Amino acid sequence: QVQLVQSGGGSVEAGGSLRLSCEASRFPFGSYCMAWFRQAPGKEREKVAGISPDAEDANYVDSVKGRFTISRDIAAKTMHLQMNNLNAEDTAMYYCAASFLASGTSCSTIQYKYWGQGTQVTVSS
Repeated sequence: QVQLVQSGGGSVEAGGSLRLSCEASRFPFGSYCMAWFRQAPGKEREKVAGISPDAEDANYVDSVKGRFTISRDIAAKTMHLQMNNLNAEDTAMYYCAASFLASGTSCSTIQYKYWGQGTQVTVSS
């Protein structure tokens, strides 16, 4: 059974930084697309960043480009989200997600099947 365990997050003032981590187990980490999503109160869940199984390709929602960096350590089976220059609009519950990349599919279009437990990020202005 796929397991994703998140750590990091917390509260920070605007302009500050936080780092989220997602430790994966019980699946072939190097064959799965990984991503970070977030959901703020009263808003729909949005994909913040995604990364390919080989870590060669990463993509970001426009609002975080240049501020957030997604990465993965295949050997350690861990994914990270480094968040810099945070602002109040980044306040949300953040979730890591994983899904197997089947032949002929793309990480940008797959439906994520497995989810972490979520971690709160709160940015005060």
